[in-house]
Amino acid sequence: MRAMQLTTYDTPLALCEIDMPRPKAGEIVIEVAACGLNFGDTLLIKGSYQEKPDLPVTLGMEMAGTVQAVGAGVSGFDVGMRVAAYNGSGGLAEYAAVPASFCVPIPDMMPFEDAAAFLITYGTSHLALHDKARLQKGERLLVLGASGGVGLTAVELGHLMGAEVIACARGAAKLEICRQMGADHLIDSDTQDIRDTVKALGGADVLYDPIGGAQFKAGMRACNAGARLLPLGFASGEVPQVPANILLVKNMSVLGLYIGGYAKLNPKALTDSFTTLLEWYEGGKIKPHVSNVLPLEAVNDGLDLLRRREATGKVVIDLRG
Repeated sequence: MRAMQLTTYDTPLALCEIDMPRPKAGEIVIEVAACGLNFGDTLLIKGSYQEKPDLPVTLGMEMAGTVQAVGAGVSGFDVGMRVAAYNGSGGLAEYAAVPASFCVPIPDMMPFEDAAAFLITYGTSHLALHDKARLQKGERLLVLGASGGVGLTAVELGHLMGAEVIACARGAAKLEICRQMGADHLIDSDTQDIRDTVKALGGADVLYDPIGGAQFKAGMRACNAGARLLPLGFASGEVPQVPANILLVKNMSVLGLYIGGYAKLNPKALTDSFTTLLEWYEGGKIKPHVSNVLPLEAVNDGLDLLRRREATGKVVIDLRG
């Protein structure tokens, strides 16, 4: 089968022919229809992600397709069933062996492109806002990097949960997408001062930050007393340092979240979150924003879109061509 593999760190992925997988006990094999790209893939390529796999490795953190084979001890999944999976790797191949515990059935009305753009971004934002920050109706939510994969879902879910959402992104076109997804206030990070603008709106009660660096510092200083800070990534390349004296004076909390660890830390919370999100999708309450759909051969082009911050929402790879 064809697969896009990382063979050497900090080099483009290579299109390779590798053996098709067979399911081990507890696994299913998915015939992959679509795979969502994530900023974490670019960090894996550089060797700077939270996890550093042995090479060569097939990348692709999340995927959607149909069950092709079922391993021993697996129940609830049958050949031909439509599923989405969050495995951390393996999605950029025509077939992938995935632990059944990382898979969820998807509705018949859900396109594979939507399903492949769903679990990581919505799962991260839902766990962060609902389980970690306990976002309440009427609170003010500041979302940095609001037009990106996770940021746009935070805008959408924050609006759905009844918060007053402040979206911060670069440029009018990206901010317009944030407005369409439910943002109440828009901040252009290229031309506006984040701290002063948020302060003028009354300050933030929850800070959602996949960016880090100077934007995190500005957002933190725009937070109200008792605010909850969600540092979820460092797309700027700078891991922010949180001054303890500000936390003490303002009685603020810092709440870390790495969705990849939830399969072991709290698998029920992960499963419950996915169940809720899929119900919201079926009810028409949420809808992934996919800006680019590319063939498998163009994976490196898709990753460049993420690196250059040219994509909005998700970039998805279609493996059916």
